[in-house]
Amino acid sequence: VQLVESGGGLVQAGGSLRLSCAASGRAFSTYDMGWFRQAPGKEREFVAAIFWSGGTTALADSVKGRFTISRDNAKNTIYLQMNTLKPEDTAVYYCAAGVGAYTTGRYFPGDYDYWGQGTQVTVSS
Repeated sequence: VQLVESGGGLVQAGGSLRLSCAASGRAFSTYDMGWFRQAPGKEREFVAAIFWSGGTTALADSVKGRFTISRDNAKNTIYLQMNTLKPEDTAVYYCAAGVGAYTTGRYFPGDYDYWGQGTQVTVSS
């Protein structure tokens, strides 16, 4: 599975962005998917996850009420809608794929097998 993120950029605080992650390869619909982010000098952290069927999602406490994760299996794509962005949301955002990753409930980077190259999100104050 190859993953390519897009949609990052520079936005003012309070603004919105929608990230996309396009997957190539077979059996995309069998993969649980996730979004992680990494700010300079910090560890990669969980942002959002979605079950392979799209019926169940999870969000980090820091983004609940502001971010939404979704997927379109027909298009082999997942999305991260980010609203009311804050300067602390500034990071490189990565999408990830892993069979069974959502079921663990841990949302650890190590539970995911495939990663995109990342897209930069910068929120100015």
